[in-house]
Amino acid sequence: MSTASRIFVTGGSGFVGGHLIPALIADGHHVFALARSDRSAARVEALGAQPVRGSLGTVAPRDLQGIDAIIHAAAKVEDWGDPADFEAVNVDGTRQLLDAARAARVARFIHVSSEAVHFTGKDLVDIDENTPLAVDSPFAYSASKARAEQLVQAANSDTLATIVLRPRIIWGPGDTTILPELEKAVADGAFAWMDGGGQQISTTHVANLVDAICTAVDRAPGGTVAFVVDSERHTARSFFTAYASAAGLTLPGRSLPSWLLRGTARLLAAAWTTFGIRGRPPITPFAANMLSATLTIRSTRAAEVMNWAPVVDFEHGLAQVRRAA
Repeated sequence: MSTASRIFVTGGSGFVGGHLIPALIADGHHVFALARSDRSAARVEALGAQPVRGSLGTVAPRDLQGIDAIIHAAAKVEDWGDPADFEAVNVDGTRQLLDAARAARVARFIHVSSEAVHFTGKDLVDIDENTPLAVDSPFAYSASKARAEQLVQAANSDTLATIVLRPRIIWGPGDTTILPELEKAVADGAFAWMDGGGQQISTTHVANLVDAICTAVDRAPGGTVAFVVDSERHTARSFFTAYASAAGLTLPGRSLPSWLLRGTARLLAAAWTTFGIRGRPPITPFAANMLSATLTIRSTRAAEVMNWAPVVDFEHGLAQVRRAA
């Protein structure tokens, strides 16, 4: 793909988008970014992209005229909610965007997926790209992302090359998800490790994900499905302790058994659903299961088919967080 490519980004106003848009522009691309609000439009414009007003599910082929590649990073990423909402955003929104891409003759479609497409509540040890998708997962986020990924994989063709990238626990400077949640939990006195935090985990620094996306724009073969993870593995306790500390946050040492948290989460979810309680429970089944699970990834696909390797290691990633704190 030429250095003057026109790229359409969804999710451009988020954490990943805040790193992705400047990187694409630095590579010589002209970036258009979907924006559903004035605030989002101002955000992507400040990053150097041209805002395109609209939302997932409403992107018209005319919005994609002259676009060479789509990077689809937007999704409903939550641990609680109406399954129909996850279906509408993650599945139907992806389907409609693929339809618009084909109608506009877009050549490439890079879909930012998640390791959660495999998650049913059980440990996942050394999974790779051949691990089956959990389209029937009991968790709405996992099931909807798995079905969305199915659509993207099935859409790969001679005229539309589709690429799926799966990060895991995206972290780094400017984090708007993990660190704020940790800060809130600590402030509320609600933070606790599960089973001491000894679970093995894989992670993805945001710079590594962005570099993999830029690489996919340039040279990933159509049909590629690849995990994008850091070189290092950690225990949950060692990673989150170091990450929080780099941001100036000290995590308490309190620990609770995972069986207790999972059971409590199931009871709370049942009560919230039965009685129509507004908002999310203090702990959800998805969060309790995900936070207490071992989840490690063994991936060689990105190196083999895209000649990609992580560009930021753990210590340099922590240093970036310290500088941004």
